[in-house]
Amino acid sequence: MSPVSDDSLHEALLRHFGFRSFRPGQEAVVRSVLGGRDTLAVMPTGAGKSLCFQLPALLTEGTTLVVSPLIALMKDQTDGLSARRIPATFLNSTLTAEETAARLAGIRSGRYRLVYIAPERFRNARFLETLSGTRLAMLAVDEAHCISQWGHDFRPDYLHLGEIVRRLPPSVRILAVTATATDAIRRDIVRQLHLAEGGRGEPAVFINGFSRPNLCLNVTRVRTHAEKLERVLSVIECFGTGIVYCATRRQVERVRQLLEENGVRALTYSGGLEDAERTRVQEAFMNRGAPVVVATNAFGMGVDRQDIRFVVHWDVPGSVEAYYQEVGRAGRDGAFAWCELLYNYADVRTQEFFIASANPPSEMVYEFYAAVRNACRQAPDGEAVLSEAAWAEQTGIKATATVRNLIALFERNGLVLRGRRADTPDPALRVPAQPDMTKLHAICAALAVKEENDRGRLREMLRFVAHTGCRHRFLLAYFGDEAPLGRCTQCDVCAPPRAFPPKRLPDEARLTRLRKILSCIVRMHGRGDFDVVAAVLRGEDAAFGSLTTYGILKECSARDIVRECQALELDGYILGMRVLARGYDLALGRSEAVPVSDYSLRRSRSAAERRRLPSAAGSEPARPPMGLHAALRAWAREEAARRGLPPFCILKKETLAQLAKKRPATLAELELVPGMGPLKIAKYGEALLDLIASVG
Repeated sequence: MSPVSDDSLHEALLRHFGFRSFRPGQEAVVRSVLGGRDTLAVMPTGAGKSLCFQLPALLTEGTTLVVSPLIALMKDQTDGLSARRIPATFLNSTLTAEETAARLAGIRSGRYRLVYIAPERFRNARFLETLSGTRLAMLAVDEAHCISQWGHDFRPDYLHLGEIVRRLPPSVRILAVTATATDAIRRDIVRQLHLAEGGRGEPAVFINGFSRPNLCLNVTRVRTHAEKLERVLSVIECFGTGIVYCATRRQVERVRQLLEENGVRALTYSGGLEDAERTRVQEAFMNRGAPVVVATNAFGMGVDRQDIRFVVHWDVPGSVEAYYQEVGRAGRDGAFAWCELLYNYADVRTQEFFIASANPPSEMVYEFYAAVRNACRQAPDGEAVLSEAAWAEQTGIKATATVRNLIALFERNGLVLRGRRADTPDPALRVPAQPDMTKLHAICAALAVKEENDRGRLREMLRFVAHTGCRHRFLLAYFGDEAPLGRCTQCDVCAPPRAFPPKRLPDEARLTRLRKILSCIVRMHGRGDFDVVAAVLRGEDAAFGSLTTYGILKECSARDIVRECQALELDGYILGMRVLARGYDLALGRSEAVPVSDYSLRRSRSAAERRRLPSAAGSEPARPPMGLHAALRAWAREEAARRGLPPFCILKKETLAQLAKKRPATLAELELVPGMGPLKIAKYGEALLDLIASVG
């Protein structure tokens, strides 16, 4: 590999991916790889980690292998690359024997620039044989935290990658990318991949962009599941599209049933689903087949839906890393997203059970290994084949995950060997003639250390829950990101939920109407103005027909809806098309305080009465003397500045000229002015009549 000039790099970025500039942090990683250094990049979800290995793969000779833990992600990425005419393919268990053979032949011939594989593919003899005759440029390890036993998402199959790296010549660059890795996990990734060994040199490490100011982070303490359900229903009603994370498969199903009983259709996703069903659910969510997914932490890697507006944690996560990665699914389009953790200390026991299952005590390790050796000795050919569930039942282990982890650890340390049978999905195990007790003791010692580490990460998660300072700053400090953070207004500590005492008790109908209006504004992501909000709520703007708020206020006039929007803005619930903290309190049911500026009850006086009213300052006019046309232009500029719009979006020059010429005195007369339609009159009519009357 050799350095690439600025012009060539940006030209390749535009030509292959259509981007004129890099996202923050991407260019430094790409240049490090092209400069020939092994590299570890820690970048948050949505920051564009994939481009960090896809672009270098196109600028170097040879094939880039991409190790990924997710079948669905492989297909999505290769489909996207193929659509850009970039030769890429994948190898995984979904392919037939004929398809696999054809793709292996393509790899040998150098047909593909990128090849996506699962980590267990390195145990396949045919693949290793193909690899030996392939010119490799780079090995990219996606979701690299999976290789660390100290990480929150440890995958035993990733442990084979270190030996693969050792066999590769130093000319093959290694790029490891992950969204969540503390300093300890970063060091472990480097150690497990054997970077900085065998003449490879010190790897470059980049930590970028952990600040996600568009995410509003909230922790809500709840006492019962009924309170949790109430919060989730409020969030769904307000934000529409998102993910509800639960700790267990059983809880996922229970929450789905509760939501459906309350009229919310939700998909479910967990590690217990078959591969085909998991792919179906993920694709259904990505293709907007359903707005809500209830899932365990198995859901998320590879989910690239940009408009996820909320993430709710029904249960407390087991670590800050898991929490950050999961809330990072929301707001990938940069727009506001709501993240709420529903905290009940009783839920901590679930995480403690997971820690115990992942780190069995020494006596269990010894007993399980003895059972494996005994089963292998009794098997006719010395090869024991049992499902993980059967192994668990036979040895008295409660969790199949414990069985899976122990088998992986035994295999990695040479205490068990994979059998020769390929006709079964269950583990086929063989054992050496003599056990290596030294290695068995080492496994037990390592598990004891890991258990303490896992409990420490849970304690850090609970410290985040109890934190009395800014939650965003807590996360930045935890991950070692020194990026500056301005004044935070997007967490429950820095902008706590307010309980404004209502100055006038609202009727229930108006309260419901205001919440529907706020929900619609949230879903529009800053597009349009109050006129468009009215059109959407009345079901009159097909461009927003996919929104769940489309047509839900058909019974209201456009004028009334616009006036309610104006009232919300005057009293600090919204600013233009942006919902403020006070507005979210109202929309989510945390407050019933409504705007005092109730436009539906104001200004029943006639224009003639308005003309006779003195100004607040006495007999002096409200504005400095000027011609009516000039006064109208000044008003339009002020209104545009207040709303952050160009003046012509308020009223066109021709309309302002006609208003000055015709001098309408009533709302009915305003309708006769070209450019003053019903929505404009509802929005600006009263203000214009007051101005015209005051100038005279």
